[in-house]
Amino acid sequence: MYTRKPVNSCSVFCRHLIVLILLVAPFTQAFAEIQSIPLLTAQQTGSTISYSLSIKIIAVMAILTILPALLITTTAFTRIIIVMSILRQAIGIPNVPSNQIMIGLSLIMTLFVMMPIVQKANDVSIQPYAQGKLSEQQAFESSITLLKTFMMKQTRKSDLKLFTDLSKTKIDSKSDYPLLVLMPAYITSELKTAFEIGFLIFLPFLIIDLVVSSILMSMGMMMLSPMVISLPFKLLFFVLVDGWSLVVTSLISSFRT
Repeated sequence: MYTRKPVNSCSVFCRHLIVLILLVAPFTQAFAEIQSIPLLTAQQTGSTISYSLSIKIIAVMAILTILPALLITTTAFTRIIIVMSILRQAIGIPNVPSNQIMIGLSLIMTLFVMMPIVQKANDVSIQPYAQGKLSEQQAFESSITLLKTFMMKQTRKSDLKLFTDLSKTKIDSKSDYPLLVLMPAYITSELKTAFEIGFLIFLPFLIIDLVVSSILMSMGMMMLSPMVISLPFKLLFFVLVDGWSLVVTSLISSFRT
């Protein structure tokens, strides 16, 4: 009869340990090489500071993470997407066009509005930095100055005063507004402007709803929804007046660039 020999647990453990060491050894060497790369090195030349490539990569990744928030709080996207949403509700078809189409159209219009600022930032910041004429800090400050100039043109003075008082910041001139004050003031002003434009867009469609509702009431058709009857007339009216072109033209013209 076959008898199984007892397995030495110590020898099994040693074999597993040797295999584990052989597998981990290449990664240990690679990790040691990575640790030898400096994470942050800064070199000061006069009044400018230059950072190492590793910290630049970290900064770029951080900017990409907060890019959607920057798109909403510093560009024309907020006003455009709100007006488009109000237009869709005014017509009476909240799901047409779809959200993807509305966001895509808003992004294209935002790029169209912001293109002069982008081109100017490329001329005065990006290209000089690529040619070595400006440091990272100087290029960043010049780009932020252009963006702040655009935001200042769209922001109401009352909103600026409100957030200046709330932050208890002393402002000497228009160029001295920090982003901590300018960004919330800009968003508040954009919301107010978007709702004003949306109100003007809503009025013609509201009149059509009132006329259709009055006609149905006079005919005694209480059970028939006025929205069902008015929707074709609102679509026909919007197409006849070339509504999309009017809305897009009005939105783009409402920005001061």
